[in-house]
Amino acid sequence: MIFEKVKSILAQQLDADEESMTLETQIENDLGADSLDIVEMLMSIEDEFDVEIPEESLSSLKTIGDVVEYIQNCID
Repeated sequence: MIFEKVKSILAQQLDADEESMTLETQIENDLGADSLDIVEMLMSIEDEFDVEIPEESLSSLKTIGDVVEYIQNCID
């Protein structure tokens, strides 16, 4: 469920094909996100899941799977 919501957010914000996204999809390299896109994505994710993602965590969030795992760890 988290994966589906993250894919949906990314698809809307980056005008990307949600069906082609996997846990291994790289947000910058595969989806073409720039730094502004990433900030907007994180704000949407924080709102959607009611979590806080500190700036120092951004460097470890490279793939959709990284984001999903981070959210799971925050809400567990």
